[in-house]
Amino acid sequence: MRAAAEAPDALITALRQATGNRYRIVRRVGSGGMADVYAAEHERLGRPLAVKVMHAHLARDEEMRLRFRREAEASSRLVHPLICTPFDYGEVGEVVYLIMPFLGGGCLADDLTRDRTVLPDRTAIVVSQVASALDYAHRRGVVHRDVKPDNVLFDDDGNAILTDFGIATARFHGRLTAGGRAMGTPHYMAPEQAMGKTLDGRADLYAMGVMLYECLVGFPPFDGADGYSIGYKHVHEAPVSVLEVDSRIPPSLGDVVMKCLAKNPDDRYQRGQELAEALLEYLYSVGAHSAERVRTMRTPEA
Repeated sequence: MRAAAEAPDALITALRQATGNRYRIVRRVGSGGMADVYAAEHERLGRPLAVKVMHAHLARDEEMRLRFRREAEASSRLVHPLICTPFDYGEVGEVVYLIMPFLGGGCLADDLTRDRTVLPDRTAIVVSQVASALDYAHRRGVVHRDVKPDNVLFDDDGNAILTDFGIATARFHGRLTAGGRAMGTPHYMAPEQAMGKTLDGRADLYAMGVMLYECLVGFPPFDGADGYSIGYKHVHEAPVSVLEVDSRIPPSLGDVVMKCLAKNPDDRYQRGQELAEALLEYLYSVGAHSAERVRTMRTPEA
């Protein structure tokens, strides 16, 4: 049975018109700083979908429209089971939208809000899957630049799916902003990102370290009154070891976290697959079943 749609508001009506009524808009399921997200169905196929619609006031800003379009361009080139790949994009007046698969399992940020922390084995599974997705993206010249719990969604089987490539840099794109401007979420920025330097995939692996840290102890390694103060700490202060914060964390897992958080990119894991393998080794040490589940989601080298 098809879900009953909400009474249409002006945006839903405009969205239906903009998409040529190809998609049946069911209801709004979320809202972020850049866009609203609607649950929808393909009108002919009945396939569940998510429609990401840029806020109208941002759609009037050419740079923000470009950033939104680049999300579609960057992620549409990434065909991987653990990356949320959009398959349609459109602009009609101030209605700018992206059509994506619908992922009904919530996001990692929801888990942290509900439970404050995530169990070590579950954390290792989630992060190893995202690391594999990032390895695939990095090998294709795409650096995400905004890896954080809000951008890790779950499918119905609980697999972690990386989404939101809105500020990604790619070798097939020029620079979106003037040099020296840091873009991203301050709590998850690598030191070189906070300083506005040119980035490679190791900046995303630093963000993975922040995410690991937060999942295990309930808060990120650095906090502050504003983005500048947080960025300063990323650049100049050493994080307190996650093992000092909670001695119950397995030491081998703690070592993985702290290697990700090295200030110098050369001292981190150099590839997402290296991080994934380190987490697989931890998982094998506590139970091969968990590790094998992650391994089945990996894809061969390009």
